[in-house]
Amino acid sequence: MRTNELFDALDEAAGIYALAGFLTKPLTLNPALGLAVNVQGMLNVFEACRYRGRPKVLFSSSVAVYGETKSALTDEADAWNWYGQQPGAALYGASKIMGENLGRLYHDRYKVPSISLRYASVYGERQHRRAVNSAYIIDTIDSIRRGERPTIPDDGSEVHDYIHIHDIATANLMAMEADVSRESMTVATGTSTSLNTLVDTILKVMGSDLKPEHRKADNAIRATVSSTLKFTPEKIKKTLGWKPEISLDEGIRRIIAWLDAEKA
Repeated sequence: MRTNELFDALDEAAGIYALAGFLTKPLTLNPALGLAVNVQGMLNVFEACRYRGRPKVLFSSSVAVYGETKSALTDEADAWNWYGQQPGAALYGASKIMGENLGRLYHDRYKVPSISLRYASVYGERQHRRAVNSAYIIDTIDSIRRGERPTIPDDGSEVHDYIHIHDIATANLMAMEADVSRESMTVATGTSTSLNTLVDTILKVMGSDLKPEHRKADNAIRATVSSTLKFTPEKIKKTLGWKPEISLDEGIRRIIAWLDAEKA
């Protein structure tokens, strides 16, 4: 996201969806490029907007800004707790905090409107395998299709808030259209799903009688690991009137249908 190219791309733009960025896994493998894209890249976006009519910027942030949260219910007022995180996960969260605060700075100093949406674990059709949490869904589906028992790290109590891409896209559109700026909002279902429950759901949807196998987690790149986290989407519900629509069962059915279509 180079400034000179952005100047041309943003000419007469009414709004900017800043969705591109390095996730935890690729940032861990290439921190120099990852931070250049996530931090310098967003600075370039805001700087270009400053001189191109000040279009509204929607910044795709992440619940990674909360880190290893210890709260029973995590909302936008909770502070970032990076202690105990893998370095790559902490750097990713830090890059999102910087992106959000660049938005606030450019709003205050240059009147560039912006809003930051903190996505939970996004999954769905056309997803890639660079996102650690959502890639586990496809890996599990692939294992079951090969007739192999799906593997679950440790005791399977690790939880995530899985949110379908349809609900993310709806939140993006509503946030862009709303007369709201300089705000950060958590986009989550509010439901914490353990890996045990996730795998059981996938097995049920696929009609498989395979039994999952628990294995000690390896040293692979991982995002936040918690058995207690719970995010609340109350702020975005009250501010924008948004609410999640796609259940985990329905989301799994959709991603399986997409994978089937890809192989057809």
